[in-house]
Amino acid sequence: MNRMQFLRGRTDQFRPPWAIDESRFVELCSRCDDCQSACEENIIEKGHGSFPVVNFQKGECSFCGDCVEHCSTGALQKQPFQANEKPWILKAFISEKCLNKQGVVCRSCGDSCMEHALKFRPQPGGKLTLEIDSENCTGCGACVAPCPEEAIELKEAS
Repeated sequence: MNRMQFLRGRTDQFRPPWAIDESRFVELCSRCDDCQSACEENIIEKGHGSFPVVNFQKGECSFCGDCVEHCSTGALQKQPFQANEKPWILKAFISEKCLNKQGVVCRSCGDSCMEHALKFRPQPGGKLTLEIDSENCTGCGACVAPCPEEAIELKEAS
């Protein structure tokens, strides 16, 4: 979270994938909307100061890289020498609002997760416990929008 997000209480806005560090990003990004126009998932929108942010309530990131390809300023960039470079360090976290934690059967997030990072473990008494496999979670956000309680949020993993 950058200083401005902290001061404004905003912890839920994230730059598009492969964004460089925040201070350089703000310096280089021209706010041209090329990344927003290139996003086939339509999840990139204008945030504070008209800088691009990802809105996971609109859908998930497929990590297609079109936003990076269309960024002419270098604010988004893949490092060619790193084959396994991750686009960001976001991971899903489940809050206490989760219906499963309230004893209600809901699998909307798990049904949306193509990486199988969300696991429903059977417990005694027929209950299911939702667990996140952080190794498999890519931070794509597919689980965020389907959650009826908005109990899933993405955070930077440390």
